[in-house]
Amino acid sequence: ILKTLNSWFWWENIWMPINCTWEHFVDRDGLVFPKPHQLYATIPYALVLLIIRFFSERYVAIPLAKALGIKNVRRVKPQPNPVLESYFRECSKHPSQSEIQGLAKKCNCTARLVEKWFRRRRNLEIPTVLRKFQEAFWRFSFYLTSSIAGFIFLYDKPWFYDIWQTWVGYPFQTLLPSQYWYYMAEIGFYWSLLFTLGIDNKRKADFLAHVIHHLAAIGLMSGSWCGNYVRLGTLVMFVHDTADFWLEAAKMFNYAHWEKTCNMLFIIFSIAFFITRIILFPFWILRATLYQPTYYSTTPVIAYFLFNGQLLILQGLHLYWGYLIFKILRRFIFSK
Repeated sequence: ILKTLNSWFWWENIWMPINCTWEHFVDRDGLVFPKPHQLYATIPYALVLLIIRFFSERYVAIPLAKALGIKNVRRVKPQPNPVLESYFRECSKHPSQSEIQGLAKKCNCTARLVEKWFRRRRNLEIPTVLRKFQEAFWRFSFYLTSSIAGFIFLYDKPWFYDIWQTWVGYPFQTLLPSQYWYYMAEIGFYWSLLFTLGIDNKRKADFLAHVIHHLAAIGLMSGSWCGNYVRLGTLVMFVHDTADFWLEAAKMFNYAHWEKTCNMLFIIFSIAFFITRIILFPFWILRATLYQPTYYSTTPVIAYFLFNGQLLILQGLHLYWGYLIFKILRRFIFSK
């Protein structure tokens, strides 16, 4: 069954134009092609990024937070109690008064002590300001680095200025070393975010949106790697990263209570977000993926529908986040 599924997955009609086979993607005559097995390396790269994150958060983010006036608040842990811990995990984190009375009888203590235990236990699950600052610092560092690296990798490429160049010579476009490392770093980063989703700060409003975004990003980048859509893929990554580091910088200064700096950074982020995600992405990137391929082939391959479907999901997320940003801006401008 696995062998059959594997042959279906790598069927040429899914990935490449008519009269092209996987044999055509063998390195030759100075042409180097991306190979699917190279994506296995993104997992160890993700682990390397997690190690870098650990040291940067500990030895850079914490001193920076102290310099900005953020203190490390130590929360008091409740006394170990298997009965209350089991109830907290399996039943309710906010027991009613009658439930507190029943738990007090079981534990042979007062209801006031049970209330105090649950309050302290709930507080342990709320991330401290320092922890939030550390996470924002890591994301800021990566997005800023990837934006700078992306610009260095792309500024001298013709397809950075003329989007039609992404299809010239396709599918026989050579893979550049800069494109390899750009892809490996980006896919590894999103794997690392998925690995730490359970311990990172919980986002009540858009937790599910972040999960969908990370999975769609990994799927898109991996698929574009296999189909040699790396020129368009690097443009998509660059468009996404250039707004994000402004948001993480705004969060960092918000945690430090530098209100004016935070507000200014958030306004810059909002402008960058609407330009890159609401204007450039649909009218530049989606135009290149939905409209331009019809000039090169009258019979679109299955990957055309798969990749564009995922890109449209991302655009839906952009509109959702754009709506949230607009609401914050409206509150910021018209109220105190």
